[in-house]
Amino acid sequence: MSTLSETEIAIFGGGCFWCSEAVFEDLKGVVHIAPGYAGGETIAPTYEDICGGATGHAEVIRIEFDPAVISYEDLLTVFFASHDSTTLNRQGNDVGTQYRSIILFTTPEQKNIAEKFIEKLNQNTSEKKVITELIPLDVFTEAEDYHHQYFKKNPEAAYCQFVINPKLQHVKERFSQLIHTK
Repeated sequence: MSTLSETEIAIFGGGCFWCSEAVFEDLKGVVHIAPGYAGGETIAPTYEDICGGATGHAEVIRIEFDPAVISYEDLLTVFFASHDSTTLNRQGNDVGTQYRSIILFTTPEQKNIAEKFIEKLNQNTSEKKVITELIPLDVFTEAEDYHHQYFKKNPEAAYCQFVINPKLQHVKERFSQLIHTK
């Protein structure tokens, strides 16, 4: 008799959710990813709402993962390696509070792991410090359908070619042991 392991949820915002979704979707142990909005004040915001910056939301991804296959710490490692966690409200040319670096923890254990991870990153550098926001998840609002699997659906789009592809190559080279082989 086999037992199924229970999945957990991680919520990360590291700039544009199109990039983040593409980075995490091929990792072993990732069961499902949904782009969305979290960390703000407005109930059920839309993409247009958050683009103005007035709602307080960040573009995030909700990662359902199997902790028996990939650890939360491994997810944090990929998260911090795939975006600039030292710049406030900006990732490359994407500027605004919706693009801030943010972790929305879903359990006290996730909070503790993330705090220790950030502390270690800050101890290991004399340069700019990590300014990633770490808050409990209140509400996650799933993004509109056209945002889901944007990179897979639009691989020839300029943003995908010039922003997402280089990020994916970096992750695949650095974390090949965590990537599904096809």
